[in-house]
Amino acid sequence: MATRALSFGTKFAFGVGQMAEGIKNSAFATFLLIYYNQVLGLPGSLAGLAIMIALCFDAITDPLAGSLSDNLRSRWGRRHPFMYASAVPLALFFYLLFVPPAGLDQWGLFAWLTVLAVLTRGAMTLYHVPHLALGAELTEEYEERTSIVSFRQVFGILGTLATVVLGFTVFFADRGELKGNLVAEAYPPFALTFAVVMCVTILWSGWGTHDQIPHLSVPAAPERRLTVVEMLVRVFTDLAAAVTNHSFRWLFAGVIIVFVMVGVQSALNLYMANYFWEFSSTDLLWVSLAPPLGMLIGAPFTRLINRRFDKRPSLVLGTAWYAVFQLSPPILRLAGLFPENGDPLLAPLITVMYVIGGAGVVQALVTAGSMMADIADEHELGSGRRQEGIFFGALSFSGKAASGVGNLIGGVALDLIDFPDAAVPGEVAEAVLTRLGLTYGPVVMGFAVIAVWCYTHYRLTRTRHEEILAELARRRAARVAEAAAT
Repeated sequence: MATRALSFGTKFAFGVGQMAEGIKNSAFATFLLIYYNQVLGLPGSLAGLAIMIALCFDAITDPLAGSLSDNLRSRWGRRHPFMYASAVPLALFFYLLFVPPAGLDQWGLFAWLTVLAVLTRGAMTLYHVPHLALGAELTEEYEERTSIVSFRQVFGILGTLATVVLGFTVFFADRGELKGNLVAEAYPPFALTFAVVMCVTILWSGWGTHDQIPHLSVPAAPERRLTVVEMLVRVFTDLAAAVTNHSFRWLFAGVIIVFVMVGVQSALNLYMANYFWEFSSTDLLWVSLAPPLGMLIGAPFTRLINRRFDKRPSLVLGTAWYAVFQLSPPILRLAGLFPENGDPLLAPLITVMYVIGGAGVVQALVTAGSMMADIADEHELGSGRRQEGIFFGALSFSGKAASGVGNLIGGVALDLIDFPDAAVPGEVAEAVLTRLGLTYGPVVMGFAVIAVWCYTHYRLTRTRHEEILAELARRRAARVAEAAAT
């Protein structure tokens, strides 16, 4: 690995692979809870609990995938074998998740959702953690890393856009008076289409970056083959070593908190759109497209903003910006400062606010990924080991917390506010809608305040990173000279 610029083709191929994660996250966040709750009749608490259980498995599988890929020695490098192996299983499990067998009772649905969510997340982990770590390995250059993460983020957004656009216009278009996202028969073709797309983009990303394998780090040869128990012990040892890094602790804490915030919001988005705002399908499409469109607009400016302000201020600004523009509409409505339902200005106003919020949050998302790669350099300086997988396993886990803890909190909240089953838009009690708006607005916004406070403790700057790279280069040169002398 070196401080070097990468070709457009390499960045493009690497970025394409993020479409799979964007599709999976968008499908989980937007459609999974409402499908099992409102369409199949599974109580919100049980649906949220099933997705939360899958998250508990991620707490082990994400760092395990990171540790295994950190230490793999193969002719295809450390990351690519895992990327290739994940594509077909992920597609299969994702499809089955949205096609439960007919006739299942409440507990049968709960079991199906739990098992298939675990398997889908596990297959995604097998791909996504090594893919994230690969991005950190491609170059050590401070700003080039931001560019690489920007490519990844853009394709993740495109995956989200594809899921939302095709979801609401093709698969879940309204059927007369019935909203399309409440029709059970619409979900299997939706799942099959995006299962295929995820498989193709993963294989594309692996093959398109395959030529970079000779430039990537190679772990030291183990003295002997480790047992399963020893590999698990190594995972927790690696995690313990990672947690000793001050900047990692605070960055990880902030990221996982803000992703939980986004998870609660995502779990309740369709409830807000269908019942609180009473949007038409056309309005719902534009409002749903607004955040990813804003992210596409904002992504090209991330490297410039990082260069001007450094990474920590960019992260803080992006997080606060998102919270203000994304979560304030229900607060303003409850305060009597926003248009009423049916007002022709309502949907355009929320759409504009969401676009602005998306342009801000992408600064945080891209910057966090770039910062995690810098932390891996700092960790190597202290430990002598390249362990991008462990750090990006933690980042992957925090992202999954969005739909894990977020869906659990969202599902429990629906039960606590007495949200009715098989609810009809326009017929939900005003008191229930008020409680829904309070949950979605001020309660969720509190997570952003805590996350920003965590980020203020991050202390790895551009100057410090340059010092780290200089020392690593000196050490590597010394090892080469020593090897040559012997």
